[in-house]
Amino acid sequence: MTSPADYDRDLISLLDFHVEAGADAALDERPHDRFGEAEERQPERRPSVPRAEPAPARAPSRPPPPQSTFGQSAAAKPGEAAGDARARAAETATLEELEALLAGFDGCPLKFTAKNLVFADGNPAARVMFVGEAPGADEDRVGKPFMGRSGQLLDRMMAAIGLDRSSAYIANIVPWRPPGNRNPTPQEVSVCKPFIERQIELADPDLIVCLGSPATQTLTGTKDGILKARGRFYPYRLANREVRALATLHPAYLLRQPVQKRLGWRDFRLVRAALDGKA
Repeated sequence: MTSPADYDRDLISLLDFHVEAGADAALDERPHDRFGEAEERQPERRPSVPRAEPAPARAPSRPPPPQSTFGQSAAAKPGEAAGDARARAAETATLEELEALLAGFDGCPLKFTAKNLVFADGNPAARVMFVGEAPGADEDRVGKPFMGRSGQLLDRMMAAIGLDRSSAYIANIVPWRPPGNRNPTPQEVSVCKPFIERQIELADPDLIVCLGSPATQTLTGTKDGILKARGRFYPYRLANREVRALATLHPAYLLRQPVQKRLGWRDFRLVRAALDGKA
């Protein structure tokens, strides 16, 4: 028999699920006249007492003309926001400056539905950088990438080739969680792409590991699906040199398809061989 405490806990979990999915109003079976309800809630106005000698009213001051904020507003066109993001990202000289820029950037609407900016984790001076797609619920709550079950699997896979978060740098192509863990739209990826490209330039890794199809296609330009692209090295141009990007399966996909873990293991052996100069 379900106890009252269990019932309350299940009800709160259900409400949290609807909030994360974007529901912001509750409906019932009885129709409501929302306009009429709003009028009923308005306080009754008292009649004003006229003054004997009212002071002359001042002409209302005109508000200043609206300034252009095409890159600082979620309502900006994606092309304009992406152009502004690229110009601003290029001005940053450190990863700290880039993170601060992202914290104040309003050109991506995902910022307004996410709890936290998920910038990076690990060692930015590491030789290898792992890039995923977008944060999930656990990452959004903590503010760091790969904190949930897929992050635990990634940690185990890195440990199998002698790496951990002190010897690797981890980020996502989109630093804010999409509502309901949906995939980011092409427009959202376009706006965020200049930031992850600048993040890679500033970290300056020797090897980039693209986790999943969105990261692979965004960073390498390939149109191939991940099962065809995985296990292959792609050239990636940094400011002063060219490095390699390796495509592999996302840990979340491996959790859904455990039989494919053998392919992920092959790819991570390539990561180890590349770092050792043997691939």
